[in-house]
Amino acid sequence: MFGFWKTWKALEARGIMGINRRNADYVLKYNKRSLYPIVDDKIITKERAIAAGIHVPEMYGVISTEKEIDKLDEIIAGRSDFVIKPAQGAGGDGILVVADRFEGRYRTVSGKIISHEEIEHQISSILTGLYSLGGHRDRALIEYRVVPDQIFKSISYEGVPDIRIIVLMGYPVMAMLRLPTRQSGGKANLHQGAIGVGVDLATGLTLRGTWLNNIITKHPDTTNAVDGVQLPNWDGFMKLAAGCYELCGLGYIGVDMVLDQEKGPLILELNARPGLNIQIANDCGLTLRTHAVEAHVEALAVAGVTQTPEERVKFAQEMFGHVPAVEG
Repeated sequence: MFGFWKTWKALEARGIMGINRRNADYVLKYNKRSLYPIVDDKIITKERAIAAGIHVPEMYGVISTEKEIDKLDEIIAGRSDFVIKPAQGAGGDGILVVADRFEGRYRTVSGKIISHEEIEHQISSILTGLYSLGGHRDRALIEYRVVPDQIFKSISYEGVPDIRIIVLMGYPVMAMLRLPTRQSGGKANLHQGAIGVGVDLATGLTLRGTWLNNIITKHPDTTNAVDGVQLPNWDGFMKLAAGCYELCGLGYIGVDMVLDQEKGPLILELNARPGLNIQIANDCGLTLRTHAVEAHVEALAVAGVTQTPEERVKFAQEMFGHVPAVEG
């Protein structure tokens, strides 16, 4: 028991945040329950983002009832690729990614050939709440299929890599790149076997990777190094993440984004209860950073000053960057 206590005190000294502290000091403190639907429902998130001029994957259509499944042909008419996902899904479950059409059927991103009837069945399952939070009735969202930037080709297996940035009161505090693997079935989900790679807030340079709770330097499928990769348009990602504070009103969120090869940074979804594995990928605790932001916000409040998303990004990059930014 003494050994456990000693270990925990050592982790606490490094600023490692546990789930109880996350829930009590951040989720409950900064996230009003009444605002949860904004982030728990991907359609509401997307509609608010579009209204705010924030870039998201284009929404082709929404199916809310069994009767509306008849609208599927109209929604995907003329489109060879698209994504169908539950509005209130979690962990990537229930998502169907169609990459092409083939002889009157559809080819998924993994190469599987499926029929129109199978797609309708998947939508019906989504509507019943099979994949939703709490098992409640849900809606199906049909949207643009993100095509990952070519920079990820050597360090990702199928699927779409994404970038998560933890944001406290509009200030980015930590970032992670999530890379799909064969083990994760092409999904960027750490619990299913994707890789988490820390990202330097100042430069967008990848740090080290964690896979199945082990520290790694190479992708298990491509064998290429996952560290030392410069993510393009990093300031764009940081500003998008910071701006989500005004978008949803929640003070402690995880912002999940992707880099499309044509459209650049896009927001996929927001999370009101972001996981803590990001600390392992960054070899750094969240608590010291969140305390620094809280102290900064309190000092600004006393002075009667507020900061723009751009100013908040600048503060975060100066305070929490691992690697000095190169001037130029």
